[in-house]
Amino acid sequence: MSGAGNDFVCIDNRFGKIKLTRRQREHLCHRQFGIGADGLLLIETPKKGQSVDYIMRYYNADGGEAEMCGNGARCFARFVQKTTRTRKKKITFLTPAGVVGAQFFGEQVRVDLTPVEGGKLRIPVQGSFGKLTVHYADTGVPHVVVPVRNAEKTDVFALGRELRNHKAFAPRGANVNFFEVLKPNSIRVRTYERGVEDETLACGTGVAASAWVTYHLKGFTSPVSVRVQGGPTLKVYFNVTDEGEVTDLQLHGPATFVYQGEIDV
Repeated sequence: MSGAGNDFVCIDNRFGKIKLTRRQREHLCHRQFGIGADGLLLIETPKKGQSVDYIMRYYNADGGEAEMCGNGARCFARFVQKTTRTRKKKITFLTPAGVVGAQFFGEQVRVDLTPVEGGKLRIPVQGSFGKLTVHYADTGVPHVVVPVRNAEKTDVFALGRELRNHKAFAPRGANVNFFEVLKPNSIRVRTYERGVEDETLACGTGVAASAWVTYHLKGFTSPVSVRVQGGPTLKVYFNVTDEGEVTDLQLHGPATFVYQGEIDV
C-alpha cells in the first residue's frame, strides 16, 4: 500500500499465526531482495479487555518496531476495511503510542493522532553544518522540525542523518523534517526517517509535527496543507484551546492499494 508515497507491506495476522523475526521483517522491506517498503504493518486481534477494534503493529524498514506511523495508520485502516469488509465509518486501533481512530472518506482516510508530547521551540544545535535553530515535537514518534528557504535544494540525506543522530536528541534519535512555507497555511515538507535511514516520500507524523510548529511560529490555522515529496497533498486538522495549546491533531490524505501477492520467507 501507498500513503502519499510512503509505502508499506501489509499483512493480516488477526489469528496470530505469523511469527516474523527482525531479520525476516527487514528482508520483506528490502527493495532489492524482498518486496520493498518503508515499513511493515500487521493487523492483530485485541486481547480481552482491550476496548479497541484492532491492534496495529508497525515495523520500520530495518525490522525494528516503532511506536507509530501516521501514513501507516491511514494505510492500516484501509487495509482493515478491505480485509475484514467492515462497513463501519470509523474504527479504532491500539498502537504503542496510544489509541488511534480512523474515519473513511472513500479512498481518503483521516486518522486521529496522539497529543503532542515534549514540544519545544527554538532549540540551538551545532554540528558540521554550523549553528542551527530547530524545533521538536513528538507526534507519536519524535520529530526534529527545521525551517528552510528552499526544500528542493536542501541536502535532506546528509543534514537529516546528522540531526537524526545528534546528541541533543539521544538516546532515541528522531525523524527530521525540513519545511518550506509556500503560502499562508501551506507548506512543503521533506523527511529523513529513522529506521529507514534515508529520505522517504512522505511521513505523516512528521507532517503533523511540522504543522504544529507552523502554528506556533507562523500562526497558521487548521487545516494546514502539506505537499510531500511523493506528490500528493496531505492536510493536518487541529483545534486550539484558549491557552493556545494544540489539540485533536488529525491527518487526512490518500491510502491506496498497489498490489497483492505471496512471498516465501
